[in-house]
Amino acid sequence: MQIDSSTTTNTASGTALKKLSEDYTSFLKLLTAQIQHQDPLQPIDSTAFVSQLAQLTQVEQTVQSNTNLEQINSQLAAAAAMSDIQLIGHDVLLATDRVELEDGAAKFEYQVDDDAGLVKAVIKAEDGTVVRELTGLAGLASEVHKMTWDGLDKNGMPVPDAVFTVEIEAETTEGISVSASVYATATVEEMSFEAGRPMLILSNGTTTYSGQIVSVR
Repeated sequence: MQIDSSTTTNTASGTALKKLSEDYTSFLKLLTAQIQHQDPLQPIDSTAFVSQLAQLTQVEQTVQSNTNLEQINSQLAAAAAMSDIQLIGHDVLLATDRVELEDGAAKFEYQVDDDAGLVKAVIKAEDGTVVRELTGLAGLASEVHKMTWDGLDKNGMPVPDAVFTVEIEAETTEGISVSASVYATATVEEMSFEAGRPMLILSNGTTTYSGQIVSVR
């Protein structure tokens, strides 16, 4: 068995391979010393050494497999990053409660988990202040409902363009609460890496992975 410690890296498998190389060297030194000092009348049983050597070989093969998997993962991450770069500048739809008011309009979508008789959208500023409530909204669970907020507050005054949060409050006619999901569009502005994974930075101030994107528009 030959262990090339020069191929070790800072990855988990690289660290394990380096430690294995050290253990193998120690094993050979111990084996050599015991053979040199063994009692000729009671020679050392070689079975134990052969068994230990076989175990070291199996460990090396496992570590090498992990190294190959890490290399494959790195290649896949690089391919994903190249794909994500192409999203920069595009509008993407994803599950988020943050909507952008631009030119006096903010579009978002929502879907309730069960049919609801009473549905409203509560629009809040960054500090949590309620800006507007849109009531009497549709509550069929089988549909995705598209909404456009006209940018007016509860007093009918125009609100400056900014990022707001939208909460969907829904309940059945019996007063049982119904959960809901909100979807909004944002522009991909940048891409960064988090723990080796490409992360998209959006115009609404949030970050997301490309796998969380519902559609590209």
